[in-house]
This record gives sequence, structure tokens and C-alpha cells, in this order.
Amino acid sequence: MTEIQPFRIAVPQAELDELKGRLTATRWAPQLPGDEWRRGVPVAYLRELAEYWATGYDWRAQEARLNTFPQYTTVIEDLSIHFLHVRSSDTAALPLLLTHGWPSTFAEFTEMIEPLNRSFHLVIPSIPGFGFSGAPATTGFGVAKTGRIWAALMDRLGYHRYGVQGGDLGAYIAPETAKAAPGRVTGVYVNSGLGMPTEADLPELSSEETAFYHQMQGWAESGVDHHRLLRAAPQTFSHAWHDSPVGQLAWLIHKFGDFTFTETPDQAISRDWLLTNASLYWFTGTSGTSSWCMYDTTAFAWPPGQRVAPTGVYSGPPGIRRLAERDNDIAHWPQGRTGGHFVALESPAELAADLERFFASTSR
Repeated sequence: MTEIQPFRIAVPQAELDELKGRLTATRWAPQLPGDEWRRGVPVAYLRELAEYWATGYDWRAQEARLNTFPQYTTVIEDLSIHFLHVRSSDTAALPLLLTHGWPSTFAEFTEMIEPLNRSFHLVIPSIPGFGFSGAPATTGFGVAKTGRIWAALMDRLGYHRYGVQGGDLGAYIAPETAKAAPGRVTGVYVNSGLGMPTEADLPELSSEETAFYHQMQGWAESGVDHHRLLRAAPQTFSHAWHDSPVGQLAWLIHKFGDFTFTETPDQAISRDWLLTNASLYWFTGTSGTSSWCMYDTTAFAWPPGQRVAPTGVYSGPPGIRRLAERDNDIAHWPQGRTGGHFVALESPAELAADLERFFASTSR
């Protein structure tokens, strides 16, 4: 049960053929009146993207690229955990564990591996319920347990001092990894999520900070509240996502549209990556199992962070450093952040450079 097994992605051709058949046989919904994107993902946009998925997108090329990175599986707490393990040529390099978000996958970090690998041994797991990792079989699974699994994974790999990073869902898991391994994590690096103001903070906010808070609230209220939706009825929606690749694609594109703050998500993130991400969800059947991070909660809350290790935050407004310092020892908060919510996809070089700066200061 403690063995580490090599892993290679190899989707059977029959599954590729079935996906193409389902895409070409889609029963398309009519376009509703009004401003298209305010009604959801427009029919014309989605139809063009689905046609490209069926006839232009090359899964085999993307599969081969993913397979250039060494991949493994191991069983921890009765769950099979899939991960990339890319060792640096520098044997003294710091191990760094990178944690993706929702509705993303481990492929979020593929553009960062080369620049980071000069300075770090990289461990990039698939969160339980995502991609090629096993899904939680009972309720009650949470970010704290994932943090313990990550600490056990690093221990199994022989890494006793290491850094951790996370964005989106990973911003909740990375601090929990430090809590699970006190004294062993040199630093916790979070892509936003810390220091986010709430209604209770309004009396102490400046006028500019208050404006950012209301802007954030307006964005949240104008989109689909996936936390509420997946908390209430994840099984209901997973029936459609699991059966229809276009239904799953529409959901993923809608959420990446919410997160990228561009007119269409492929203006910020490459179309091929968006389809690779959708393909990973489709071939592994994990559009429903990946929602555990929402369906066991009672309400949305920002990650509190931790004080076990120093924290670096790659953030911009409305994140406020002094609010983050209430629960974290903030050692790094750079100005001039680029990229949107999924910065590893939008600005991988900038994020990689900032990760190097932060961990150079914490691992001395």
C-alpha cells in the first residue's frame, strides 16, 4: 500500500471515438434573447468550441505532452493519489508541492514546470476526486484531510523540508499541509484568497478598499454561485455533466469565463488548454466527484491561512495585506500582480519568478 507506481496516461481509442460521436450528435439548445453572455455561454460560441473539440483539437498530442512529465500513483488513506514528480538537476534544490484549484486539474502547472524545475524538485498531485486520483467514498472529506495526505505524500517521497503553493481550492489545502507538518514546511505561497474583506470589515476599510469590496460583491452576485449550487444538489447536475460532453464543457467554460475577467475565457487561457482540462474531466468522469469541496460545506468562507510557516501571497485588490496578517505571518506581498484568478495559466512566467523569490527568502 505504500508503493509508488509509475503512471502513464493512455486513453483508449474507443473513448476518443465515443467522445467525438457524442459531440457531433449534440442536441443544441436555442439561443435565448438578450445579451448573450448574461444568459450563460452563447450557443454560437459553444458550438464552435465543441466542433473544434471534435474535429480540430488533438488529444493525442496533448496526452503525449503530459506524458513527458514523470507521473506516479500511490495509495494514502485508502485513496489512490496521482502526481507528477519532476526532479531538478540540482540535487540540493528545495522540494515544492503545487496544488491546483477547481474546476482545474494538475495540467494547470504544465507551463511552469520548466522554469521552476531549475530551482525546485516539483511534486504536482491531482486532488482527490479530480483527474486520475481516487474520489472520496464517504462524506466528511475536507481540505484538512487533503493537507494530511499531501504531508504523507511528501514524507513517502523522502522530502522532510519543502515548500507548498496553492491557488483557488489549493489556497485552502496549502495552509492545511503546513499545519499537518509543522516545522517541515518552509513557506506557504497562496495565489490570492487571503486578506479578502467581508461585510464585517467595512467599518475599517478606506474608501478605495470599500469600492473594491463592492466591486467584488457585484461580480459574485452577477455570476453563478457554484458554491451554493454544488452544496445543494451536486448529484443532480453531475448526471448531465457525466452524460453530455457539451453540457460539461458549457459548465467549465462558464466558470472559467467568470474567473478570467476577459470577454471570453480563451482570450486569457489557450483554447487547447481549456479543452485538455475538459478532456481530463470527461475521460476520468470526475465532474461530479470534484465537487466535494463544496457539497460538505454550510456556507462560503475565505481561507483563513495559518501561522505555522511564513506566508507569501500573490494578490491584488481586493486582497488587503493587513487583513491577511490577522491570521498569517505575511513575509511576501508583491505589488503589480499580473494575471487573473488562475494566474498559473495566464501569467506562468511571472508566477514562477515570484515563487522563486519567496522561497529563496524562506529556505535559508
